[in-house]
Amino acid sequence: MNVTVRNVSTRQAAEHFDVLIVGAGISGVGSAYHLTKQLPGTSFVVLEEQETFGGTWWTHKYPGIRSDSDLHTFGYSFKPWTGPPIATAAEIRAYMGEVIAENELAKHIRYRHRISSASWSSETNLWTVEAVKLDGGEAKTFTANFLWMCQGYYRHSEGYTPEWRGIEAFKGRIVHPQRWPDDLDIEGQKVVVIGSGATAATLIPAIADRCEHVTMLQRSPTYFRTGRNAIELAETLRQLQVSEEWIHEIVRRKILFDQDTFTRRSFSEPEAVKQELLGGISAVLGPDYDIATHFTPRYRPWRQRIAFVPDADLFQSIKSGRASVVTDEIDRFTENGILLKSGQALDADIIVTATGFNLNVLGDIDFTIDGRPLDFAESVTYRGMMFTGIPNMVWVFGYFRASWTLRTDLVADFVCRLLRHMKETGARKVVPALRPEDHNMPLLSWIDPENFNPNYLMRDMHLLPKRGDKPEWQHSQDYWAEKDQFPAIDLADAAFVYA
Repeated sequence: MNVTVRNVSTRQAAEHFDVLIVGAGISGVGSAYHLTKQLPGTSFVVLEEQETFGGTWWTHKYPGIRSDSDLHTFGYSFKPWTGPPIATAAEIRAYMGEVIAENELAKHIRYRHRISSASWSSETNLWTVEAVKLDGGEAKTFTANFLWMCQGYYRHSEGYTPEWRGIEAFKGRIVHPQRWPDDLDIEGQKVVVIGSGATAATLIPAIADRCEHVTMLQRSPTYFRTGRNAIELAETLRQLQVSEEWIHEIVRRKILFDQDTFTRRSFSEPEAVKQELLGGISAVLGPDYDIATHFTPRYRPWRQRIAFVPDADLFQSIKSGRASVVTDEIDRFTENGILLKSGQALDADIIVTATGFNLNVLGDIDFTIDGRPLDFAESVTYRGMMFTGIPNMVWVFGYFRASWTLRTDLVADFVCRLLRHMKETGARKVVPALRPEDHNMPLLSWIDPENFNPNYLMRDMHLLPKRGDKPEWQHSQDYWAEKDQFPAIDLADAAFVYA
């Protein structure tokens, strides 16, 4: 969307806040809550480009959109989740809306504000943020002592679509789930969904009953977990009339314990975990289905995210014959569909490219530090949330092997403790820096590809900061370690340079 900026010459004076939060998605709303509760009286604003809150759960409108992790842990620590563990986008937004209403956060959120630049000045110890109000094109300027980046890690405006030969020859419609058109009619259509991740697994059962047929075309298989969309422990506790607050905490702890056990087993006994995952699929599709070809990945469990398929609905659609899976590579697009490298032709009226995200590490914002453009990839991360050479800024980047929001809560507690410490000591600036004992430390890629290697990270790893070989200088994927490490971070450590 192109926006013409008007009234630049009569721009209003900058508005100043103690904290500026970027984004009103699951991270931004949660961070705003913690700020109001832990540091009451702190002035802050949340700037959001969309017309309302929700982030992913607002911008993604494809049929069936739902969480791929349970809401007892994806939900906030401070607000009980009372619905089914796998929830729809509408249910998640309703939950977030309650958090906003119950805690009077709406007055802090400015919607339809697109941030273009953020500039740090060591002379004033302030961030200056330039934005445009998309409704009318008015330029706005904000200053803030501290910048809290909660915009996520991918570009909301468009998803990733590979370059395929002959794509312009196809006479049907090509859509990406991230930009699902309102006028797309799938009734009685032959649909091919390219991809086999959580989006494809969600979309296919949601449309299978309405299409003539839907085919999941994948280059290689993905791991899935299956089970009831219910937590038996939660059901039992409700029968016993235990309060929802207690249920929330007990169920969270049980799920986190089980997730920890499963994750550790995926490293210590990967073959056993693999057979368990494949066994869950085989139990639905039967012994004659070619599990080896279509659902046996080439990598060990948890090197990429494992999506939960509630009530095995994807596999029930395949079993019924309404959906099918083809494992092959695309040679080229044709007028009527796709020609595969095996020579097989897939006819299609509609092709859905569920092929992933475009990584977007700083929200398409031009950053400068004292007049110099910021090259994010030249920095070293402090625990995946702060970065050497970048003052008074925290970036929320959640977990891959556990719910994103678990890390939102940990980071928020840390930020509030850091801001309180700075106020008590009179510090106006904090910037992470390598300590003397860290200067010979090898610098590595943001994530170890042997540990976790989804395609969207591998494509753009060069855009991300470096990590070291010490826990302080890494983005850990281990919630079960970080839940104890984060509260114990020594704010007087030499890794934090104050001024």
